Amino acid sequence: QVQLVESGGGLVQAGGSLRLSCAASGRTFSTYAVGWFRQAPGKEREFVGAISAIGWKGGSTWYADSVKGRSTISRDNAKNTLYLQMNSLKPEDTAIYYCATGSTAWGLPPVEYWGQGTQVTVSS
Repeated sequence: QVQLVESGGGLVQAGGSLRLSCAASGRTFSTYAVGWFRQAPGKEREFVGAISAIGWKGGSTWYADSVKGRSTISRDNAKNTLYLQMNSLKPEDTAIYYCATGSTAWGLPPVEYWGQGTQVTVSS
């Protein structure tokens, strides 16, 4: 059974930084695309960014326009862990952040498995 466990969320002031982590288990982490989504109160869940398997174009990344230039996704296959470094945080980044994995080395979405989420709150 695949498990994704997020950590690193919390309260931060606008302009600050956070690094989220996602520990994965239950499948060969390195061979699938993984990434992040978020859901703000009253809004639909939205894509944040993702990274392909290292074997697919060297682990390429792609981001939503709303976080591009402020966020970096990386993966440590030896630790089965995914990271999301977020800088220059804004109040509109406040949301529950979910880790997710797809069913291919190169695509996300679509999502095959979700984590439980971690809350990020950015105060103005």
